[in-house]
Amino acid sequence: MFARLHEDIQSVKERDPAARSSVEVFFCYPGLHAIWFHRFAHWFWLRKFFFLGRFLSHMGRFCTGIEIHPGATIGRRLFIDHGMGVVIGETAEIGDDVTIYHGVTLGGVSLEKKKRHPTIESNAVIGSGAKVLGPFTVGAGAKIGSNSVVVKEVPANATVVGIPGRVVMAADEPAKKADFEHGKLPDPEAKAISCLFEQLRELERKYADLADEHAALKRRVEAGK
Repeated sequence: MFARLHEDIQSVKERDPAARSSVEVFFCYPGLHAIWFHRFAHWFWLRKFFFLGRFLSHMGRFCTGIEIHPGATIGRRLFIDHGMGVVIGETAEIGDDVTIYHGVTLGGVSLEKKKRHPTIESNAVIGSGAKVLGPFTVGAGAKIGSNSVVVKEVPANATVVGIPGRVVMAADEPAKKADFEHGKLPDPEAKAISCLFEQLRELERKYADLADEHAALKRRVEAGK
């Protein structure tokens, strides 16, 4: 147990430059506390002590502002940064070394009692305010931009932004670090508008060339009369 606690704390220190000591992480990181609450709640849930699982989950939500259903499956070294407003549904599955920022929802779109929440594979990063809704897979090493709404499969190592989420970058190899440089994410709308302006400028240039040729032809015709 102590080895697992040490692993959790080291994971936070590696991914948060604001973490200055293990003591600070142990006492002052609600994302870590929420995961610890979940481990106990999940233990009871698996043994069909459903009320105790839900009660511990509720206490974790009350103490941390992070709601993780006791039925969710969470891998090792999950890092929930800040965490306020994070919601993880009952049938969600999260792999190892995943990073989740505040305001993220791993939600469902069905009322049926079946798999209805997403599967997040290892090393994925989900930006603040993102909503991942449905029983599909977000591939290993994928990155989801802040406030994106993702409703379909995300390939491994891809970057998704927008509403609805669209793949704007794809890579064959995973990034070496889980850093999420929000300011460097591509903007597909801005790129599309830029392309339209480029085409407009090209059309204006062609029109000007045609106008010059027409004027020159008119002068030659008038000179020949």
